[in-house]
Amino acid sequence: MTAPRITLEEVQAFEWPFRLRLPFRFGVITVTHGRQAVLRARIRLESGRTAEGMAAETLAAKWFDKDPALTDEQNEHQLRRAIEIACDAYRTAGSQTPFGLFANSYAEVMARAATERLPPLVAGFGPALLDRAILDAVLRAQGVSFATGMRANIAGMTPHPVITDLDGFDWDRFLAGLAPRRRIAARHTVGLVDPITAADQPPGSRVEDGLPETLEEVCTTYRHTFFKLKVGGDVAADVDRLCRIAAVLDRLAPGCRATLDGNEQYADAEGALALWRAIEAEPRLATLRDSVLFIEQPVRRATALAADMAPLAAHRAVIVDESDGTLDAFLAARQRGYSGVSSKACKGFYKSLVNLARCRSWNEAEGGLRYFMSGEDLTTLAGLCVQQDLALVALLGLEHVERNGHHFVDGFSGRPRAEADRFLAAHPGLYRATERGPRLAIADGMLDLASLDCAGFGSAVLPDTAAMEPMPKAAWPIS
Repeated sequence: MTAPRITLEEVQAFEWPFRLRLPFRFGVITVTHGRQAVLRARIRLESGRTAEGMAAETLAAKWFDKDPALTDEQNEHQLRRAIEIACDAYRTAGSQTPFGLFANSYAEVMARAATERLPPLVAGFGPALLDRAILDAVLRAQGVSFATGMRANIAGMTPHPVITDLDGFDWDRFLAGLAPRRRIAARHTVGLVDPITAADQPPGSRVEDGLPETLEEVCTTYRHTFFKLKVGGDVAADVDRLCRIAAVLDRLAPGCRATLDGNEQYADAEGALALWRAIEAEPRLATLRDSVLFIEQPVRRATALAADMAPLAAHRAVIVDESDGTLDAFLAARQRGYSGVSSKACKGFYKSLVNLARCRSWNEAEGGLRYFMSGEDLTTLAGLCVQQDLALVALLGLEHVERNGHHFVDGFSGRPRAEADRFLAAHPGLYRATERGPRLAIADGMLDLASLDCAGFGSAVLPDTAAMEPMPKAAWPIS
C-alpha cells in the first residue's frame, strides 16, 4: 500500500465535561471531574477527494505539567494551546504523507511550544491528537482498519532526521511483521484513595450505581489477572497500603500479576529503592512482591533522567512515563538504567511505534528481551478515546494494558444515550448493555478487541459533535 500524500485543510475542535463516579487520586491530585477534547480533521488527497477523521483525548490536569503554581484550568489551556500550535504547523506544511506531516513539523512544534513555556509532554499532546484524527481520515478514505493500514505502512513511516538512531531501519518490514491482538487483558488501577474493602467506605458514601466500588468488588466482578498499584512517596504509608491490597489479591485474585506506579512521588532513586527493600522485608507482601512485573517512573521528572536507576532495576525493571516528553527521551532513559517505556495515545502513536522499533532493535543486538513497552491509561473514556488507544496497544502486540476510565467514569456518562447505543451496536464485543446504558465489557479480566478491526482508527462510528461545546481559544501564555 502506497502512503498517500495529503493536505490538512481544516480542523474543528470540540470538548465536553464529564464527572467521575469515584474520586481518583494519582500523585498529588485527586480528580473528580474533567473535560474531553475532540478533534475533527478534514484532509485532501492528491486526487482532490476529501475525507474527515476524528480523535478524542482527556484534557488531563496535573499530569502533563504538575507545576502546583498552575490551576487545573491553566493546565487545560496549555493543552488547548498545544493543539493550536500543531494545527498551525500542519496546515502550512503542504502536501505530505501522514508520517511526514508529523516528522517534518516536529522540530517547529517543539520549538514554538518551548518559546511559550510549554513543557515537552504538553507540546506533544497537540500532534498526538491531530495525528490520530488525520490518520482516521486516511483510513476511512481507503476503507481499511488501523491494523491493516499500519501493517501496510499507510502512514509512510520511514527513516527521518528526528529519529537518527533508526537510520537504515526497515519500517516496511517491521510494520508488516506486527501481529495485532484481538483480545487483551485489562490491568486494573488501584488509586491512592480507592477503597480496598467495604470497611474503607464510611456510612452513606457508596455510589450504588451498579458498578464495583471496592477492590474486593472489582476482583469478583471483572476477575482481573493484572493490577496497577499506585504508591505515594511515603515508604511506611505505601507498605501499609500495599499490605492491605495484597490481603485482597492473595485471596480473590491468586496468581495475578501487578505493576507499581510511583507517579514521580519519590524525590530520588534512593527513595524508590528504599520502598522496594521495604517490600522485600515485609512477609505479608511476599506473593505480591513476586508478582510485580515492573515499576513505573517513581522519580520526579526533573531528575528522573539524571538519576541512576540501575540499583532499583537490578530488582525489577523500571519504565519511563512522565519523562517521555520527546522523541529521544527513551534513548536517554536507557542510559540511566530504564528498560521500558509506556505507550499512551496521548503521547502519540508514532512515538509508540518508534519506541517499539527501538525495543526490537536493542533486543536483537543484545540477544535478549530486556527492552519492552507497557500500555498505560490516562482515563481513556468510553467511545472513540478508549477505542483508539486499544487499537494502538493491540497493534503493538501488548499482553495487557492499564484501563481505568471504565471504573472511574460511569460508561458514556455525559454523552447522549443515542451516541452510546450506536457505539454498542457497532462494537458489541467491547461494550455491554446495562440498565444505565452501555459500559465497557470485561470478562475474566479480558477485553474483546475484534470489532476494532474496522475502517478507520479503531471505531466504526464517530461521536456526535452537535452535543459538544466548541473548544475555546487557549488563554496561554499567562502573564
